Amino acid sequence: MKSRSRPIAATQRGISTSVLLASIAVVAVGTAALTALLVNVFERKQEPTVAAATRVVDVTRDTTDPAKWGANWPKQYSSYLLTAQTTRTRFGGHGGTDALPQEKIERDPWLKRMFLGYAFSIDYRDRRGHAYMLKDQENTQRQTKPQSGSCLHCHASLIPLYREMGGGDVIKGFEESYKLSYKEMNQKLYDSGHAQTLSCPDCHDPKTMQLIVTRPAFLIGIQKLASSEAAVPFAPSIERWRTSGKAKPYDPNTDASRGEMRTFVCAQCHIEYYCSTSMPLTAPWGKGLAAEQIEAFWNDTKLPNGERFYDYKHAETGAPILKAQHPEFEVWSQGVHARSNVACADCHMPYMRDGATKVSDHWVRSPLLSVNRSCQPCHKQSEDEIKQRVDLIQTRHHDLLERGGVAITALMDAIVAAKKDGATPEQLNAALELQRKAQWRLDFIAAENSMGFHAPQDEARVLAEALDYSRQGELVASSLRRSQAKMASASGAAPALPVKPVVAAKAQ
Repeated sequence: MKSRSRPIAATQRGISTSVLLASIAVVAVGTAALTALLVNVFERKQEPTVAAATRVVDVTRDTTDPAKWGANWPKQYSSYLLTAQTTRTRFGGHGGTDALPQEKIERDPWLKRMFLGYAFSIDYRDRRGHAYMLKDQENTQRQTKPQSGSCLHCHASLIPLYREMGGGDVIKGFEESYKLSYKEMNQKLYDSGHAQTLSCPDCHDPKTMQLIVTRPAFLIGIQKLASSEAAVPFAPSIERWRTSGKAKPYDPNTDASRGEMRTFVCAQCHIEYYCSTSMPLTAPWGKGLAAEQIEAFWNDTKLPNGERFYDYKHAETGAPILKAQHPEFEVWSQGVHARSNVACADCHMPYMRDGATKVSDHWVRSPLLSVNRSCQPCHKQSEDEIKQRVDLIQTRHHDLLERGGVAITALMDAIVAAKKDGATPEQLNAALELQRKAQWRLDFIAAENSMGFHAPQDEARVLAEALDYSRQGELVASSLRRSQAKMASASGAAPALPVKPVVAAKAQ
């Protein structure tokens, strides 16, 4: 019995040893793998910190060459360089040759007619990427007419030049710039060594890399907006400042949240403003950001000669016209994305991953070119469905905008015809005021670069008002013609021949 039990016990001990050794091996391998994973995760988590702390070169607020910043932050710089690439969407982007974008005033002749008397009737092209901001401004045919040094405010990295011109005070230097011609200011920019397009210190603190606002016109304008009674649901920090006692002026660099700053750094330039030789560049936000609030601000503004503010007088009608620039910030503020705290950078500079590092994509462009990162983090529909929804909004907006072009053309035709029939400026005053109101609204929307997407309902409202004012003005001018015809008939003079209306061409 004993001799039979020994082999069995030995076999049992052999099996236990094998299992034990195998288990130890598995545990060892698993432990090593887990340790390697944890080490890798830790290293990946440290990547952003290491990248932020390791600087190859020192940069300051006067380092306007983005390549020097790129040595420290190569991921951001490499995507920034892509702004030189051609990008297109159905209703925007660089749609011309590689040399210059297409002329808007050739595609939409009603724009050229509307801008007669202003340099935009000479040259008005589709937009290009940030890489071309300075070059395109220097090369525009609008430079054949006198331009103000203020125009460089948003087209170059010129804060160091403002500081130099103001004896260390940026605001003082900015306030001197409008007194110089564009060519004089541009030469100063090159002489200073800062002839760069938009660059890193325009939006980032060189020590901390925190977002900052540097453009004087925005800083002054946002203070006026904060001091007004206008609703600002997109900027809770302004509401907090209003209820805090207003001990000091509102300053986005200290009062705004980081989320708000992701809009404000873009709004430094993508805004409506006055830019000419009569006074410093002005952001007209003292009454609010809606189109009619800005119109009211301009109506209450006086030029140095005491006249009510206007940008130019229309060459055909003589109407004192308000010229809109590119009010993306103002229009965005009226939309659902602004109310939902969606910032400009969320859509136009969406986050991207590189290892464990999450950075904003500095290839600033249409969200339609990066739907998965720009739109789908919030909207769970398919990419095709999102694009179709956007296309529907933009197509309807485009069609309404073209109707506005037809209406403003009919208004100008009617005023020109009334003048030809002998109507005096006093008699035409009501029609000219309606042209000012209609053209302001039409231009406000035409100059905005989202083709209706930033605030679809509000932009449709503004265009509806433009159509209404255009048709009212046309009726007023036409009634003057009828009155002139009756007077001519009563005196025995031959009535003037009717003027055939000019119909605005559809955009192709």
